[in-house]
Amino acid sequence: MTGSPEGSGLFPASTHGDLDVADGTGFAAWARAWAELGVGCASRETYEELIRHYCEPHRAYHNLQHLQECLRVRRCINAACQACAEIDLALWFHDAICAPLRSDNELRSAQWLDAVARDSGLGDETRRRLYDLVMVTRHDGAPASADEAVLVDTDLAILGASFERFEEYDQQIRREYQFVPLPVYRQKRRQVLEGFLARGRIYTTAAYFDAFEQQARANLARAIDRLD
Repeated sequence: MTGSPEGSGLFPASTHGDLDVADGTGFAAWARAWAELGVGCASRETYEELIRHYCEPHRAYHNLQHLQECLRVRRCINAACQACAEIDLALWFHDAICAPLRSDNELRSAQWLDAVARDSGLGDETRRRLYDLVMVTRHDGAPASADEAVLVDTDLAILGASFERFEEYDQQIRREYQFVPLPVYRQKRRQVLEGFLARGRIYTTAAYFDAFEQQARANLARAIDRLD
């Protein structure tokens, strides 16, 4: 990592930090992303609806804290990207829809972003890239572009948080899936964690690899041990 703070330090536990919807900094970040794409800002009503989604009571992890962490990490990690504003806008929407019992959350989130982008005057090529950026957070295939790699690495940066924040995240995931019987959850969770640990590298981009890879592997190994 070049010129960036220690990776795990980007994840203060249990705080929304610099994305505070009450004091307007959240909307300012939202408006900045649209402005950098050369179009007028999507409406405050759309922004407020999006925030309401992230505040849904069933969201223990995929909430404003996660959104704020993603936006902070993307800004602070020195990873090369072709269209940073597109990545930021995709981050705003990547968990817009979060229904743990459904398997089409990313699709519905991408469709929502596409509709807002169309109404805001973004062209077809930009809208296609935004759609693909959200869809890549399904984590079921390799990123197809440098920007997709940055977005995926940003979404997975939590794996490289401090031990304390990672443990909080692990507990949040369990609460979000509390309807799953514990033996089944532990089995499925182990499969997910072992899948990440078995990768040759968790983070595609050099900047994220340098910032988070070592801590992520330590976190994953410890979490797997706790499932025994």
